[in-house]
Amino acid sequence: MARLLSVNVGLPRDIAWQGRTVHTAVWKTPVQGRRMVRRLNIDGDGQGDLKGHGGEHRAVFVYQIGSYRYWQSQLGRGDFGYGQFGENFTVDGLPDDEVCIGDRYRIGTAVFEVTQPRVTCYRVGIRMNEPRMPALLVAHGRPGFYLRVLEEGEVEAGDEIVQVAADPERMTVSEINALLYKPGHPGNQLERALRIPALSAGWRGSLQALLERAQGGGTATGNPGLAPSAGPPPAWAGFRPLRVSRKTSESSRVTSLTLEPTDGRPLALALPGQFVLLRLRPAPDAPVLLRSYSLSGEPSDARYRVSIQRAVHGAAGSYIESQVRVGDVLDVSAPRGSFTLTSGDGPVVLLSAGIGATPVLAMLHSLAAAASPRTIWWIYGARDGREHPFAGETRTLLAALPGSHSHVRYSLPRPADRPVLDYDAAGRLTVQVLQELGVPRDADFYLCGPAAFLTDFTTGLQAWGVAASRVHSEIFGSAPSMTPGVAAARHVPPHLPVGPAGTGPLVSFARSNLSVPWNPAFNSLLELAEACDVPVRWSCRSGVCHNCETGLVTGTVGYLPDPVEPPGDGNVLICCCQPKGDIALDL
Repeated sequence: MARLLSVNVGLPRDIAWQGRTVHTAVWKTPVQGRRMVRRLNIDGDGQGDLKGHGGEHRAVFVYQIGSYRYWQSQLGRGDFGYGQFGENFTVDGLPDDEVCIGDRYRIGTAVFEVTQPRVTCYRVGIRMNEPRMPALLVAHGRPGFYLRVLEEGEVEAGDEIVQVAADPERMTVSEINALLYKPGHPGNQLERALRIPALSAGWRGSLQALLERAQGGGTATGNPGLAPSAGPPPAWAGFRPLRVSRKTSESSRVTSLTLEPTDGRPLALALPGQFVLLRLRPAPDAPVLLRSYSLSGEPSDARYRVSIQRAVHGAAGSYIESQVRVGDVLDVSAPRGSFTLTSGDGPVVLLSAGIGATPVLAMLHSLAAAASPRTIWWIYGARDGREHPFAGETRTLLAALPGSHSHVRYSLPRPADRPVLDYDAAGRLTVQVLQELGVPRDADFYLCGPAAFLTDFTTGLQAWGVAASRVHSEIFGSAPSMTPGVAAARHVPPHLPVGPAGTGPLVSFARSNLSVPWNPAFNSLLELAEACDVPVRWSCRSGVCHNCETGLVTGTVGYLPDPVEPPGDGNVLICCCQPKGDIALDL
C-alpha cells in the first residue's frame, strides 16, 4: 500500500542567484499534524511563478522516496530531506512508470487526480545545487507529477494512499513525459494521450502541436510542442554573395536594394513576411555589421528586395544610403522567420506603421501575384508624405485586387500633403479606427511597426474580441525577454560584458547589433548574452524546454550537456552550447 511520508509546504521568497534575485517557493518544509488541502493549495503553501506552477491542475506536486534513493546513488549525496525536490507530498510508492495520468487517489479525506508530469524548471536546479537537474529528471524518466484536488480535505503524514479510479488509456507519467520531451513523438501515442480528459491544458496544447506536425507529414525538425516553428529551415547556411542590381529611394529615410545572385543560380523562394540578414563592412578596418531586414518585394527566385530605414546615428542605414552602389556585392543570409502569410480564403488585415510596412508589403505582393479573391485591408500610418514609402506601389497592387480596401493616416501631415489623394485622415491609427472603418473582426491581422504600436494593437484587438490565434506580429530588433521568477531589473541596452575581453571566436548578436569575443569563463552562449544584457528567453537552462531556441545564422556550436532533443534545423539551444568558431545568432 502506498503511503504519504511527509506533507511539505513553503511560501514564495526571494533568494540571491548569480547576481540576481529569484522569487521562488521551491523550498518546502515538512509540517506536523493534519493539514487542509484546498482547490489551489495546501494551507501554508504557495507558488512563486503562477505561469509555470500552481493553478487548479498543478495544485499539489508529488515526488517518491524511491526516486530520492535513486538520485542519492546517482549524485553520490546523502544530504536529502523531505521536500528536497520542491514537492508537497513525499510518498512511498506511486512510481512515475506505474502511475497514469487520470488516475484518482484518496489521501486522508481528500481526493486527487493525476494531471501531468512536472514541468522542467531551473529552480529545482537551484534547490538541489545541481544546474543539470531539470535535464536529469527528464532524461532519467523521474519527473514526479502534479495532482488536481477533486475533493478538498485534510491529509497527514502516515496516511494511506488508496487508488479509487484508473484512467482507461493507462498512460504513465513517464510515458507522457517522454512523449513531449524526448525524440520520436509517435502519432498513435499522441492521439492516445489526447484522449485523456484529465491531462492539463498546457500539456494538451503541446501534444496537439506535435500531433499536427505528425499528421501533416512534413519534414520539419525541432519540437513544436515546446518551441513554435520559426519557419522552414534556412535554404543555405551562413551567407551568400548577392549583387546590388538596383537602388531606389522610397521616401526621405527609406532606401530599397534589389539583390541578385552573382553566380546565376536561383535563390530560395522566400515566404511573404520573412527577413534576411546582411553582413556589411563599411571600411576594411571597420567591424562587421550584421543587420536583419524584411524582404519587401514580390515572390521571386531571381531577386530579393530589402528596404532600409536610416535611423539617427544608425551605422548600417547611413552606410547603405551613402556608400552602397549598384554593382556592389553584399553577403546575404537565407530568408528566415515565422511571421508569414498563411493560406486560406478569409479576410486579411495588413496593419503597419513606418518601416513596418516592409513585411506586410511582401504579403500584399504575394496576394496580388496570386490574384487573390480574399478581402484585403491595407491600413498604414506615417508621420507625413515625406515619410510614406511605397505609396504608389501599394495603390497599384491594391487596384489589381477586387476585394481590397485601403486606409492611410498621417499623424502630422504637412500643408503640401493632399487629403484623399495622399492620405485618408489625420491622426494615429487605433483599434477604434478599425471599428469605424468596418474592418471584420474575424480577419487574420498581420501587424508590424514600432514596439508601442504593436503593444497597443495587440492589447486593443484582444479587448475587441479578436482571437489571439488571428493576431500575428513582427518585431524589429530583439524579442522580449522571458526569465521566469527573476526580479525585474532596470533596462540596459546591449553592451560588451564587464571585465577582461575574451580572446575566443567572435559571437555576433544580430538583432542587438553587438559582436563580442567569446570568453570560456562563460558556460554557455546564454550566459554570455546575459552578461551583455541581450534579451533572452529561457526556463530550464539545461537543454530540455527549448524556450531558449535561437536561429543560428552562421557558424557551428558544441553542446555540453547534449540537449534531450535537438532544436530545429538552423537553430541552437543557447542554454547549453558554446561556439566552435565565429558565429552569428538571431538575437
